[in-house]
This record gives sequence, C-alpha cells and structure tokens, in this order.
Amino acid sequence: MISRRTFSRQALALATAVIAGRGMRAGHAAQPAGSRADSVPVILDTDIGDDIDDTWALLMLLRMPEFDLRLAVGDYGNAVYRARLLAKLLQLTGRSDVPVGVGVGRTDEPGQQSSWIGDYRLNDYPGVVHDDGVQAIIDTIRQSERPVTLIGIGPVPNIAEALRRAPAIAENARFVGMHGSVFTGYEGEPEPAAEWNVKVDPGSLQTVFAAPWDCTITPLDTCGLVRLEGENFRRLYESDDPWLKALMENYAAWLPGAPFVDPDMDITRISTTLFDTVAVYLAADTELVEMQTLPLRVTDDGYTVVDEAGGRMVHCATAWKNLVAFEQLLVDILLGSARR
Repeated sequence: MISRRTFSRQALALATAVIAGRGMRAGHAAQPAGSRADSVPVILDTDIGDDIDDTWALLMLLRMPEFDLRLAVGDYGNAVYRARLLAKLLQLTGRSDVPVGVGVGRTDEPGQQSSWIGDYRLNDYPGVVHDDGVQAIIDTIRQSERPVTLIGIGPVPNIAEALRRAPAIAENARFVGMHGSVFTGYEGEPEPAAEWNVKVDPGSLQTVFAAPWDCTITPLDTCGLVRLEGENFRRLYESDDPWLKALMENYAAWLPGAPFVDPDMDITRISTTLFDTVAVYLAADTELVEMQTLPLRVTDDGYTVVDEAGGRMVHCATAWKNLVAFEQLLVDILLGSARR
C-alpha cells in the first residue's frame, strides 16, 4: 500500500536541496534546470487538487525542457488550497523559482489532496507568491520578451478575468487548453458531452474563445482516452524518483472520496484518465494527434459545437495517430528519460 505520510517541513527542505543540487535560479536571468535557451515561456492555469490528472500534468510540464514555466496559478475557486498544493509540489521538485498565483475565489477548504499538503502554508514557500493571481497572469504576459503559451487545464475564470482587465494580453500569448467534446464523449462514447471544464463555467471559455489569440484544445475525443497501466504504470509506480514518489503519494491521498472513480481501484496498477497531460503535450507538439481547425461555439449549457456560421476557428486534436506512442512518451517524460 502506498504510504499516505505527508512530508514534514524538514523532510521537504531536504528533498528540495537534493533535487535542486547546485541550486535554482531566483529570476529569469538564467534558464531553469533542464530547460533550453529556446524554451517557450509558459503559464499554467489549473484546478489542481480536484482531479489528480492536474498533478500528473504539472510534473510532466516541469520535466519538459521545451518549456520555461513562468507562473502557476490555481483556478476555479478554493484558490488558497490550490496555491498551497502548487507551492509544495514546486518546492519538492526544486522549482521554487516559479511564482505561484492565488486565483479567484480565495478560500482554503479541504480538498482531495489536503492530507498530502498537511500543514504546509503559503508562507513556507521560498519563492514568490502573488496574492492576485489574475494580475500576475497579466503582468507575466506583458513583461515577456516572447509570446507566452497559456495552458489552461481546468475551468478558466482566471483567464476570463485577465482578459476583461487587460484585453491586449491576447497580443502576446496563445491559449492551449483541455476543454470540450467535439465528436465523441467520455471514454469514446459516440455522442459529444458537456465536458466538465466547460460545463461548470461556459461563460469563461466563451470569453477565452472570443479573444483574438490562437487557440488549441484537446477535447475528450483525444484526452479522454489516456490511461496508463501494465508496464507503463509499473515503471512509474516502482520508481525511486522523489517526484514520482510524491505523485503516487498524492494519488493515494486523492482516491478516497474521489467522485466518478471506483474507490476499490488498484492504484498500484493503473492510473485514472490523464486528460490534462494531452494539453501539456499540445503546447509543445502535435505529431501524435490528428489536428483539425474547426469553427467552434461554446453553448450556454457547456457543449463545444461545430458552427460554420457563428463559431471561431480553434485547432482541435480530434483523434490519435498513435496513442500508444503518446503513453510511452508520457512515461519517459515523467521518468526524465525522454529525448525531446
């Protein structure tokens, strides 16, 4: 059984020191460990702490040298809880150079991963914490010397509010999200569904789609099919990597009470559906998916429909060319062994 013990502050500090090794940068004057000189500036906007796939996606992103993560912000309410989880994970992985933003809805209610967070507080984080995460999104985009990729892997009220405050940020950013259902629904069902990230706040995604920036999404058509099991999952579960140990601890902490999941599932053998990892992948590459540029409209009841007359053009990953290759790539990235 996976241990559900939370790190003490002392253990977390020790793990951070080991992982960081020679130390991490304090600002953006130098590249973060593992990134490249041509890495893409990225902001992650996430409802981490609800479904576990956000945690997988964060660790995946941190292991990809294609990206220079400039800011991580919790979205869709309970913002302090989400920021605490982000901060603890970033410190554990030696990435306290990444600022954390507190998004809209400044509550700190217990969530599915609270037992892993333990008594970790935002003032324990050695990096920068922005009390106004929306303004941090705006400032990060404005200050970037290159266009920012804004990855949204949850409902997007933060991004919608940023666009309301500062519409011009769309001129120096693009949006990549895990949103919608175009031709198929959950688990490959033949009818489209009102996908969660859209259904709970369709107005915010309507605002995002109305902005004059490039939009790319992975709908359920592709992201709803990703699950690791067998040898792929075993490689991660049995790894001694501190990042992956923390991931599995979070998985064990998350499962009790998780909605829409069998509480008796064997988390030593299989993952849940890893929707959000596909959005991270699309921010870097599209080789393994079939892309279509479609006129999409977000309905008030949370559907993403093709509308030739009233839709806006969105790049959509509507099918897999090679799902097996993606799942193998995901494992290699998380293990730090992918050649990118």
